[in-house]
Order: sequence, then C-alpha cells, then structure tokens
Amino acid sequence: MRPLLHRFIGDISGVTAIEYGLIASLIAVATIAAVSTLGTNLTTVFTQVAGSLT
Repeated sequence: MRPLLHRFIGDISGVTAIEYGLIASLIAVATIAAVSTLGTNLTTVFTQVAGSLT
C-alpha cells in the first residue's frame, strides 16, 4: 500500500490538465465580461444614433 501511495503523491500528470482548465476558465470569464460590456456600450451608441436620425 505504501508504494502505491508514494506513486500517487509523486504523479503530477493531472496537474497540467488542471492548470490548463483553470487558464481556459479565466479566459472565458474575461471574454464574457468584455463582450457584455461591449454589448452594453453598442446598445447605447445605436440608441443615440437612432435618436439623432428621428
């Protein structure tokens, strides 16, 4: 049992996958925040333009 435990503790192959998953999730959150802000700003601009045309 002890060798199995030492091998499990020394195994770092899953750590890289977890790190890539965390990086991908942070990029996704930043992208969603940027698109949300950009969408709100575009709505305001189009509303102003439509108001100017009428």
